[in-house]
Amino acid sequence: MGVYLLLLVGTTVAVTDAARTCAAWPACGDGLAPPTSVAGALVIGHRLAAVVVGLLVLAAGVAAWRGGRRRRVRAALGVSMVCYPAQAALGAVVATAGATAALSAVHLFVGMVIFGGLVAALAWTLEADTGDPSDGPVTDPDALSPPPAPDDAGSPTLPEAPVARARTVAGAYLRLTKPRLMWLLCLVASAGMALAAGPALDPRTVVLTLLGGVLSIGASGTFNHVLERDVDRRMNRTSDRPLATDVVSVRNALAFGGLLTVGSLVAFAAVNPLVAVLGLAAIVFYSVIYTLVLKPNTVQNTVIGGAAGALPALIGWAAVTGRVGLGGLVLATVIFLWTPAHFYNLALAYKDDYARGGFPMMPVVRGETETRKHILWWLGATLVGAGVLATWQSLGWLYVLTTVSLGAAFLWAVVRLHVDRTESAAFRAFHASNAYLGALLLAVVVDALAL
Repeated sequence: MGVYLLLLVGTTVAVTDAARTCAAWPACGDGLAPPTSVAGALVIGHRLAAVVVGLLVLAAGVAAWRGGRRRRVRAALGVSMVCYPAQAALGAVVATAGATAALSAVHLFVGMVIFGGLVAALAWTLEADTGDPSDGPVTDPDALSPPPAPDDAGSPTLPEAPVARARTVAGAYLRLTKPRLMWLLCLVASAGMALAAGPALDPRTVVLTLLGGVLSIGASGTFNHVLERDVDRRMNRTSDRPLATDVVSVRNALAFGGLLTVGSLVAFAAVNPLVAVLGLAAIVFYSVIYTLVLKPNTVQNTVIGGAAGALPALIGWAAVTGRVGLGGLVLATVIFLWTPAHFYNLALAYKDDYARGGFPMMPVVRGETETRKHILWWLGATLVGAGVLATWQSLGWLYVLTTVSLGAAFLWAVVRLHVDRTESAAFRAFHASNAYLGALLLAVVVDALAL
């Protein structure tokens, strides 16, 4: 995380023009003078931290060579060690000669290569140290214990009292909408709107876009419940869902999902036509392409399915601008990269359940060791994407501190997952991923609107 911190702090220093207060090397003034401002002190602190982190990278490389680590671990660390002096030299040029767009892009790219090499080395090291040689795919899902049968396998059990019955049915319909997904996806759309509009964001656009988002998420969740109702009955986690227990009929659920779809499209169309098109695409992608095509047929279902979670970023951006801009695409990419690092933790916790349901999730097909390694790789890619977003949109210190601190907590949870290899560790990493993205998106909104 030291390299990542340097990467983000260096980006923010460049964006805020703090480097101009110390346009010399290695110190300020004539190259040896101390800084005379807070911004200058920040620049010097960045350079001193770079020296410390560089020594740590060197120490890690030496330890890998002396410890007889695998060739690929040594190669990844070797790339980082070779690139580090080049990165320092680029930093000196940027400080003394000024930063052009091309030079800044190269400086950022080399920093990401260094960070990527360290993440790859860490993933391969943890795989070797904590992986289970006997770990492999689930070969016989039928041998797994089925979910417990309900006490009354006949008609659904509903309260006799009218008020209690109405409350139960209303709760079932609410559950169809998957409300636990709404807060994060609406926050994604909010971040897209904030990045596109800044402080000039129109409240009407926000209300209509989020209303359409809530309704479209509800429609997608409802159709997902309908299409997976038979599989849900075979899985412990989902055997009590409203359609799996016949509390809600298929006909009523389809009508409910259709009503939510129409409502969402009306709200989106009131913003602009492109938002309505993207909203419909999101519903179709999750309900049909992910649920029917990807999830039951390919181990890459989570990766490709990440597009469903990324679409709200484009919807938010388009709601303000009327087009799909690069800023929205960068934010969507961060969400896309985050999705496997997030959901693979849940797939680990419910590995047997997914095998019982016939879903080729990563732990079911490739094993738990491989899945944990992929979580770390996708986390590294997410952090890199968050760094690109900071550069592209000129986000400030709140965003930097959030992605570094919560990213470090997420990384710690993933490393503990490798070491502990338990269901509770998987849930801990899952919750850490939620906390990271939620806080990151809030920081984007606050930075874009208020700072």
